[in-house]
Amino acid sequence: MAALKRTIVRGGLESLYFTGAHHVLRPLVGGVGAILTLHHVRPPRPGRFQPNRLLEITPQFFSRVVHDLRESGVDLVSLDEMHRRLTEQDLSRRFICLTFDDGYRDTLQTAYPILKKEGAPFAVYVATSFPDRLGELWWLALEEVIARNSRIGLAIDGRNQTFDCATVADKRALYEELYWWLRARPTEAEVRETVRNLAACYCVDIVAFCKDLCMNWQELAELAADPLVTIGAHTVNHPMLAKLPDQAARSEMEMSRSVIEAVLAKRPEHLAFPVGDRTSAGPREFAAAAQLGFKTAVTTQPGMLFPHHGKRLTALPRISLNGEYQRLRYVRVLLSGSATAMWNGFRSDAA
Repeated sequence: MAALKRTIVRGGLESLYFTGAHHVLRPLVGGVGAILTLHHVRPPRPGRFQPNRLLEITPQFFSRVVHDLRESGVDLVSLDEMHRRLTEQDLSRRFICLTFDDGYRDTLQTAYPILKKEGAPFAVYVATSFPDRLGELWWLALEEVIARNSRIGLAIDGRNQTFDCATVADKRALYEELYWWLRARPTEAEVRETVRNLAACYCVDIVAFCKDLCMNWQELAELAADPLVTIGAHTVNHPMLAKLPDQAARSEMEMSRSVIEAVLAKRPEHLAFPVGDRTSAGPREFAAAAQLGFKTAVTTQPGMLFPHHGKRLTALPRISLNGEYQRLRYVRVLLSGSATAMWNGFRSDAA
């Protein structure tokens, strides 16, 4: 199913590009700018089973994207400048914001030198349990459990089940099935408990992913010292906020900001909702972010920015640079607004 979806999406992007439809549609659906979502920028990993490859792009591709944006004449701006333009409706020039979720070490080691060379501002949204080395990147733990084993057992809806996953195809299918089953759990606690138990059963250290992949506070301080860099809040534990009670969701947002301010001496004014789709962040979370005083808050719901987003600053859409679609022409199609307009049924507001 995942492979079929990728084929359909790729075909749509190719059609929009080679027919020139993205050029025709851009004046109608291109908006005033966009926020790009990134996670990892790092060399390709070996191995055919990589269900989270969509979260990573190569340094070569990223460098080409940033250079192409510069050459296109679009303004690369900080979140503060984006906020100013939207609130003041100073929208005569198109702009792009570059944002990185989670605070991975390759943001510092690989993406930062590219952006520094181009003088491009960017933001890093930090889930504070990651540099504290207490976080759970559960989607990576699930991948590791399946990668290491040819058969696993798990209680699904109260029934013990065994899953064969000896082949790459079996592993891909099982990951997709279990990932979306977990995403559908009614509470965040159930998601975490299930993956903790699975990881413990198959000897996967779920906390080790933070140490191996995420920046520590010293590395974050190094980034934060550069005026090009904005450090944003991304909650404490990276939960799907919509699955939490109201006060717990607000505490995740507020405590994240307080921890970052205490360690880095900079108070985050911008927030990214973890996961960020419609099942993870909605009107309750948008209102809470505004009430807590964040200037902006971003989702992962696909879409361009339009003038009316100046009144919806805590429900902003973004465009993902997806590792499965690393072609410059795809980025040009996405930034024309044509692909997301079709995805959203030609509504200008995806949130």
